Amino acid sequence: MSTDFQQARKALGARLLELRTEARLTGRQLAQRCGWPHSKISKLENGQQTASADDLAAWARETGQPEVTAELQGRLRGLESTYRSWRRQLAAGHRTVQDTIGAQHKATSVFQGFTGSVIPGIFQTADYARSILTRYAELHGVRRDIEDGVRSRMRRQEGLYSAGKRYRVIVWEAALHVKICPPDVLAGQLDRLLSVSGLDTVELGIIPLTAAVQIATGDDFWIHDQRLVIAETWHAEMWLDSPDDVALYLKVWDALNEAAVYGPPAQRLIARARARLELS
Repeated sequence: MSTDFQQARKALGARLLELRTEARLTGRQLAQRCGWPHSKISKLENGQQTASADDLAAWARETGQPEVTAELQGRLRGLESTYRSWRRQLAAGHRTVQDTIGAQHKATSVFQGFTGSVIPGIFQTADYARSILTRYAELHGVRRDIEDGVRSRMRRQEGLYSAGKRYRVIVWEAALHVKICPPDVLAGQLDRLLSVSGLDTVELGIIPLTAAVQIATGDDFWIHDQRLVIAETWHAEMWLDSPDDVALYLKVWDALNEAAVYGPPAQRLIARARARLELS
């Protein structure tokens, strides 16, 4: 969890505490009014749990100040615009998540991305994308509209054939071998990766497993026109647009890029991973 997010959640908690004390309610009394366990009040006020929009509406109502609902929910939107829980996003379905990312792709001309364990979504086949979305849905206990999510992800790939876009993507070699899908699906995905690597809109770099690196590979991230970074963790997606954050990720991308190979050397690594599937 980012420090900025923690601070924002604590600030929201402090505001909730202020409203409760102004209403002269104990935590237990407010919990009873809202129909919540007492521990929830403490967690929200101490910034240990993220409130939902409904939670904030109930808090404002039961503390006798319904007029502050919009203020509280505005604070929540600001918090969530940076830190987006996968569980909360997926509750609205895969298509919503993919369409939101797709909107950013439409607004972006130059992408700088890194993935360490899977083939980037922008290059995925439908079968490979289906496997990825299914596994992550199972991880978060949310399994719905996977096919709509796949279709949305496939539509995003139209940008690969647009003269106005450029994709500068780095992939760690390990991602070429990860069997998160059936072997025949991975084989088709590697064939697809070889194909798109020849597009004039794509600069595909592979970091060999044996490469000397300036910085260890970490979480996946995408830099959009050097104005926005979308970084992924197991539990959340972070949308970072402060100049300092963007500058940091540009520095990380440049460091990873120093270890990457391009053109025929990169294609040979992909072909080698593909050949090993035939032997396994």
